[in-house]
Amino acid sequence: MNRYQNKLFMYYDIHRLHREGMSITQIAKYIVADWRTVKKYLSMNEREHEAYLDSLEKRKRELSDYEYFVKEKLTQYPDTSAAQMLDWLKERYPDFPKVNSKTVYNFVMHIRHEYNIPKISPTREYFIVDELPQGKQAQVDFGEYNMRSTDGKRKKVYFFTMVLSYSRFKYVRFVDCPFTSALAIEAHERAFKFFEGIPKEIVYDQDKVFMNNENHGDLILVEQFQSYVTQQRFAIYFCRKADPETKGKVENVVKYVKQNFLYNRIYNALETLNTETLAWLGRTANQMPHGTIKQVPYDLWFEEKDKLAPYVPVSLLLDPEYILYPVRPDNSISYKSCFYSLPQGTYKKPCTNVIVKEENGFVVICDTDNKEICRHKKSTIAGKKVINTDHKRDKTKRINDFIEDLAKCFENTQDATLYLKEIKRHKPRYIRDKIILIKDAFEKYGEGIMNKALAYCMDNQIYSTTDFIAVADN
Repeated sequence: MNRYQNKLFMYYDIHRLHREGMSITQIAKYIVADWRTVKKYLSMNEREHEAYLDSLEKRKRELSDYEYFVKEKLTQYPDTSAAQMLDWLKERYPDFPKVNSKTVYNFVMHIRHEYNIPKISPTREYFIVDELPQGKQAQVDFGEYNMRSTDGKRKKVYFFTMVLSYSRFKYVRFVDCPFTSALAIEAHERAFKFFEGIPKEIVYDQDKVFMNNENHGDLILVEQFQSYVTQQRFAIYFCRKADPETKGKVENVVKYVKQNFLYNRIYNALETLNTETLAWLGRTANQMPHGTIKQVPYDLWFEEKDKLAPYVPVSLLLDPEYILYPVRPDNSISYKSCFYSLPQGTYKKPCTNVIVKEENGFVVICDTDNKEICRHKKSTIAGKKVINTDHKRDKTKRINDFIEDLAKCFENTQDATLYLKEIKRHKPRYIRDKIILIKDAFEKYGEGIMNKALAYCMDNQIYSTTDFIAVADN
């Protein structure tokens, strides 16, 4: 049925529904059409509507001059999209008119219908593969999910999952920032401890967490991950790009985590989430019969674990006194359902990690070289924010160094230096805080907007940080 026949049937449906007492709005909702279309069709008699359809048939299409080109391309490449056709038309005809992409789409569909050229996408041939032997392989993947938090806001979490290919026995670990090589290594260690052994081979995507580059088939691993693989002595296999079928088992696990565990779950704290994850693995993910193999993963793992290589920790990360925690963007950490502040400037994009341990009733936070950053009295109240007000100031640099560094971010460094020094002259007591505000605005609005804001404020002698940000915002 072509679109003209559709319009004819729509005309009779509209008049029939109108005779049955339905209003224009009700008809529009019923047939899923615009109320203006309904009104226009009701205003026409049959002869007028037939004349209207005839005019549509005879109307020359806007792109009819390009019909031969489009037809030839579609005949040669039936899977061509309308977007690709638009690019080809622009390339072939420099004077191609500026039209809406929807116009090109409609024209391509018209040509397909007119010359019977259906869109045929290339298909990949698959063949059933044998199940892998016990202890042979595991697959790894990452996922992310936006959860609802207790304060009604959205909280984005990231998770690592590993699944043993034979038993489908699963492990999942959550963090609240994008995975780095260090966090991925920690997750591997936790997974191996959970599995009570290490498989001979692990399959991965070509992820930047593990790989720096690929040079004609030679994989260049991130140095930290390469060192870890050498120590734990397992083989690695990276899937080809756009080849998810190679590690379909773990991709199903990622989907399972999202749809079964995370769906409508409320985020309280990272430690709580990981505790809930282990409970879910124990009662559902590893205890329910698997949809494909129809057996319980835990039972198969109990048989498989003796075939895994013995697990020996190679890192202090699993020592309860030296646990690696991600620093939140607000320069704090979540530790045992409480939040502890760190000095401003500790967090660095995309992710910063610290070691957390307890000493004599204090929570001690150290950098990854085990050098102490700060310590807090341990809180016994869940959800409490333990803040050292002195952390709100970044004391790592002198004021003049701050001004110099921030001025270099602007295109006109000299004007920026003069402007920041003028702000210091007006509000010397709060200059550090004001510089931090402008620095944060730079990350928010970008270089172009901030340069324009600086020029405007200099021209109009505006030396208020609040006004400067307002200018950038407008």
